[in-house]
Amino acid sequence: MIQSKTALLLIDVQASFPSRDYWLESLAQAWRPKQRALLNAAQASDIPVVRILHEEPGSQGPFDPAVGLIRPLDGFDDKTAVTFHKRVHNAFSDTELESWLRERDITQLAISGMRTEQCCETTARVASDLGFSVDFVSDATLTFPMTRNGITWSADDIKARTELVLEDRFARIISTQDLINEW
Repeated sequence: MIQSKTALLLIDVQASFPSRDYWLESLAQAWRPKQRALLNAAQASDIPVVRILHEEPGSQGPFDPAVGLIRPLDGFDDKTAVTFHKRVHNAFSDTELESWLRERDITQLAISGMRTEQCCETTARVASDLGFSVDFVSDATLTFPMTRNGITWSADDIKARTELVLEDRFARIISTQDLINEW
């Protein structure tokens, strides 16, 4: 990987999530060291970190800017190259992210953050369609169990499904440690 052409996307790593009823601190504790290691490695390698924050104005919930939780999650308030605020699931459609990346000749993206199957996966798909090479750092993404039709899918189930549908189509699936070793 050519470092000067790479950026790390830190997607929705924000204080809004612990206020959600599905938040499980045990899952977050397992994710935090991976996200931290990836962030530290990007900074040490002079890879720009792009912060993406999700907001839902007027929702009166934790993603409403008026509530005051649209800020970095505690422990992840590092300085970043740029911050974009989005109102959709992917980081491109309603931000200037693509222009910012292209102005800097960035062609490779490392995807990390919250939630694996929502904003991280959607961003990976759109990035690939826009012509970026995508590394999906699955163990540096966080998600939570979901229930549908009486069946509960574990966070591990959801991550495995996300890896399955992204791999070799939209992204390279890579672990935090393997990506750090490349940087």
